[in-house]
Amino acid sequence: MSGSPTRGVAISATLLITCAVLCAAFAMGVRQSFGLFLAPMTEARGWSTSDYAFALALQVLINGIAQPFCGQIADRIGGRAVVMGGAALYALATIGMAVTENLGLFTLFAGLGMGIAVSAAGMPVIIASLTRQLPDNFRGRAVGLGTAGSSFGQFFVVPIAAQAIAFIGWQGAMLFLAALTLVMIPLALPLANSPPKPSLAAGDNESAGDALKRAFRSTTFWCLFFGFFVCGVHVSFLTVHLPGFVHLCGLPLYVGAGAISLIGLFNIAGSLAAGELAQRWRRRDLLIAIYTLRGILMTGFLLVEKTTTTVLIFSALMGILWLSTVPPTVALVARNFGTRWLATLFGIIFLGHQLGGFTGAFLGGIVFDRTGNYDLMWTFGIAASAFAALIHIPVNDPKPVPVAVAAE
Repeated sequence: MSGSPTRGVAISATLLITCAVLCAAFAMGVRQSFGLFLAPMTEARGWSTSDYAFALALQVLINGIAQPFCGQIADRIGGRAVVMGGAALYALATIGMAVTENLGLFTLFAGLGMGIAVSAAGMPVIIASLTRQLPDNFRGRAVGLGTAGSSFGQFFVVPIAAQAIAFIGWQGAMLFLAALTLVMIPLALPLANSPPKPSLAAGDNESAGDALKRAFRSTTFWCLFFGFFVCGVHVSFLTVHLPGFVHLCGLPLYVGAGAISLIGLFNIAGSLAAGELAQRWRRRDLLIAIYTLRGILMTGFLLVEKTTTTVLIFSALMGILWLSTVPPTVALVARNFGTRWLATLFGIIFLGHQLGGFTGAFLGGIVFDRTGNYDLMWTFGIAASAFAALIHIPVNDPKPVPVAVAAE
């Protein structure tokens, strides 16, 4: 029947997933656009590159630190209010970045303000809210779509920001991005604005304190935390240093820029594939495979001759593995600890990712300054892949709690 409850649920799920994906796209797209402003802003304000870079690095750290707290608020009052508040702070911080001429204030807006905004209106809170509102058999696919949406935002928003800088100047372009972030407010409306009702899933009847104690005592939780740390190391090292590494190999600068773009493009397919595979495979085994393949891929790339073709092939393959760790990781947190405090617990694991991100970006710079090349950093990344694959072996991957469904 056309008016059946199943059809109504499907329509609601479609609307929810669509709005969440678009929300994640705008959030990531605006954030990824800030690198475009480095040259024009530092030239106009008389700041150094390191001044601007420090503000964005601080943003990454604040994002990681604030994520568990924003997740805790989302778990208590619902994702809708948190994402809307984060979108408003996004706009305010972006406006502050555009108009202030004082470096200290700029760092406050770009580092502290934007770091908190990204935590509130970013992918972890959106995905946790999405996961909580959907049945288990929808979750892997939905998380894959949410993760792919973030990459889509990079391709949708970043080119628009670049064109805006060319036509209306960097300051006008940044104010335009501030207005664009407000689109997230209506997109957040379908996200539940109240805590989830208790269910039979593990941890859904616990208090926040009990859930945290149980997670912190769990080997599985810390395996996921340190695995995500390795993911952050890889992502930030390649994002920050791959263009420079490519240039050191004698290739044009546009090859490095194209490599980063290609990673984002193929990450859309990788995230969607990981979401689907998380529905069918054991999540633990999927994570082991992803980290193992990363290590093999980086080893092969380190050994082959660096040409435009090999760089682009590496980037495409790495893009498939880029954020494909997110769907199985979220699913394992939900399976082991329930969905009641999912945003809080995944927020803490996401902190591990951001700490790894800071390590990958900063350590890559230190290695290059000390040795004049990135060979040691590539070796570190390969060893980290092996560590991440091994550390997921003890992860508990329980079957979902049975729900009342019609017998097949």
